[in-house]
Amino acid sequence: MDFVFTVCDQAAAESCPVWPGQPVTAHWGLPDPAAVAGPTEVRRKAFRDTFLAMQGRLRLFAGLRLDALDRLSLEREVARIGARLPAENA
Repeated sequence: MDFVFTVCDQAAAESCPVWPGQPVTAHWGLPDPAAVAGPTEVRRKAFRDTFLAMQGRLRLFAGLRLDALDRLSLEREVARIGARLPAENA
Protein backbone atom coordinates (compact mmCIF):
# COMPACT_ATOMS: atom_id res chain seq x y z
CA MET A 1 0.00 0.00 0.00
CA ASP A 2 1.17 3.50 -0.78
CA PHE A 3 -1.53 5.57 0.94
CA VAL A 4 -4.07 4.92 3.69
CA PHE A 5 -6.74 7.45 4.64
CA THR A 6 -9.01 6.84 7.60
CA VAL A 7 -12.32 8.67 7.42
CA CYS A 8 -14.36 7.63 10.46
CA ASP A 9 -14.87 10.66 12.68
CA GLN A 10 -14.46 8.50 15.76
CA ALA A 11 -11.31 6.76 14.53
CA ALA A 12 -9.10 9.77 15.25
CA ALA A 13 -8.61 8.62 18.84
CA GLU A 14 -7.97 4.99 17.90
CA SER A 15 -4.57 3.61 17.11
CA CYS A 16 -4.22 2.47 13.53
CA PRO A 17 -3.01 -0.99 12.63
CA VAL A 18 0.36 -1.48 11.03
CA TRP A 19 -0.13 -1.22 7.29
CA PRO A 20 2.06 -3.24 4.90
CA GLY A 21 4.61 -1.25 2.94
CA GLN A 22 4.85 1.77 5.27
CA PRO A 23 2.24 3.86 3.41
CA VAL A 24 1.68 7.57 3.87
CA THR A 25 -1.28 7.80 6.23
CA ALA A 26 -3.68 10.59 7.13
CA HIS A 27 -6.94 10.92 8.99
CA TRP A 28 -9.61 12.57 6.85
CA GLY A 29 -12.40 12.27 9.43
CA LEU A 30 -15.96 13.17 8.59
CA PRO A 31 -19.17 12.69 10.56
CA ASP A 32 -20.86 9.36 9.85
CA PRO A 33 -23.83 10.11 7.61
CA ALA A 34 -25.46 6.83 8.64
CA ALA A 35 -25.75 8.21 12.17
CA VAL A 36 -27.93 11.12 11.05
CA ALA A 37 -31.55 10.86 12.14
CA GLY A 38 -34.50 12.71 10.76
CA PRO A 39 -36.55 12.95 7.62
CA THR A 40 -35.33 11.33 4.42
CA GLU A 41 -34.18 14.63 2.92
CA VAL A 42 -32.02 15.37 5.99
CA ARG A 43 -30.39 11.93 5.80
CA ARG A 44 -29.82 12.24 2.04
CA LYS A 45 -28.18 15.63 2.57
CA ALA A 46 -25.82 14.09 5.14
CA PHE A 47 -24.73 11.42 2.64
CA ARG A 48 -24.40 13.98 -0.15
CA ASP A 49 -22.33 16.32 2.05
CA THR A 50 -20.01 13.45 2.98
CA PHE A 51 -19.70 12.38 -0.65
CA LEU A 52 -18.89 15.93 -1.78
CA ALA A 53 -16.31 16.37 0.98
CA MET A 54 -14.56 13.12 0.05
CA GLN A 55 -14.77 13.94 -3.65
CA GLY A 56 -13.15 17.31 -3.01
CA ARG A 57 -10.39 15.81 -0.90
CA LEU A 58 -9.68 13.13 -3.47
CA ARG A 59 -9.51 15.74 -6.23
CA LEU A 60 -6.98 17.73 -4.21
CA PHE A 61 -5.00 14.55 -3.55
CA ALA A 62 -5.09 13.53 -7.23
CA GLY A 63 -3.78 16.99 -8.12
CA LEU A 64 -0.64 16.60 -6.04
CA ARG A 65 2.59 16.23 -7.98
CA LEU A 66 3.77 13.09 -6.21
CA ASP A 67 7.04 13.05 -8.14
CA ALA A 68 7.90 16.54 -6.84
CA LEU A 69 7.26 15.85 -3.13
CA ASP A 70 9.48 14.07 -0.64
CA ARG A 71 7.80 11.86 1.94
CA LEU A 72 7.63 14.51 4.66
CA SER A 73 6.11 17.08 2.28
CA LEU A 74 3.64 14.50 1.03
CA GLU A 75 2.58 13.61 4.59
CA ARG A 76 2.11 17.30 5.32
CA GLU A 77 0.00 17.81 2.18
CA VAL A 78 -2.33 14.85 2.78
CA ALA A 79 -2.80 15.99 6.40
CA ARG A 80 -3.58 19.51 5.17
CA ILE A 81 -6.16 18.16 2.73
CA GLY A 82 -7.84 16.17 5.51
CA ALA A 83 -7.92 19.19 7.82
CA ARG A 84 -9.93 21.27 5.37
CA LEU A 85 -13.54 21.88 6.17
CA PRO A 86 -15.92 19.92 3.92
CA ALA A 87 -17.14 23.10 2.16
CA GLU A 88 -13.53 23.98 1.30
CA ASN A 89 -13.01 20.69 -0.53
CA ALA A 90 -15.47 21.23 -3.35
